[in-house]
Amino acid sequence: MRLLICKNYTELSLKAAQIVAGQVTMNPQSVLGLATGSTPVGMYSELVKMYEQGRVDFSEIRTFNLDEYYPISADNPQSYHYFMEENLFSKINIKKENTHILDGKCTDTAKECDKFEKLIAANGGIDLQILGIGQNGHIGFNEPAENLNLLTHLTSLTQSTVKANSRFFSDVSKVPTLALTMGIGTILKARKIIILANGESKKEAVKSLLTDSISTGLPASILKVHSDVTLICDNEACPNF
Repeated sequence: MRLLICKNYTELSLKAAQIVAGQVTMNPQSVLGLATGSTPVGMYSELVKMYEQGRVDFSEIRTFNLDEYYPISADNPQSYHYFMEENLFSKINIKKENTHILDGKCTDTAKECDKFEKLIAANGGIDLQILGIGQNGHIGFNEPAENLNLLTHLTSLTQSTVKANSRFFSDVSKVPTLALTMGIGTILKARKIIILANGESKKEAVKSLLTDSISTGLPASILKVHSDVTLICDNEACPNF
């Protein structure tokens, strides 16, 4: 795992965007795995600027999002469908049919998850997966547990994750307690992975990721078995060893 330390969130966002833009430029038909939450917002903003400047073309890019709350409608402002439209998709030249996000209103979650896995495979797998890291070390919505799911699945969110995500909602009681998420195995199949961490609140998770052994109690630690992972963090998230 390579470590890139940036002086602040602005530099982190630009560095991450440069890596994504480089992937898109090298392979204009790349398959990107996309993340949501507050951390990648700056990266998406930088990618929009690059597109507006004519430096990157998304017309043939295909995307798969890591996760989605359940149950939630795509037009709900707290859904990840809405997030992606607001922060990226509506501002670049990506084709709607080339974007894939799990259906938070599906009636058969097992069928939806299986369809998602098959779609990823049919598109040749993910070339570059973007991740954030939760305060408890989760990636996607793969929470710390004795056993972790390999494939896309419906999962329960821990209280710490619900509390952390409550900042996006009017009240903690409004935060969904379930989500559809790519599994650990699905994430590890990506050819290249970048994981972003910013802010003081992520320092302990980053420290554990860099120093502790692999454990299902820290799902992000499983990334250590992957051959091409880059951790990008700002000074606030970087632990003092």
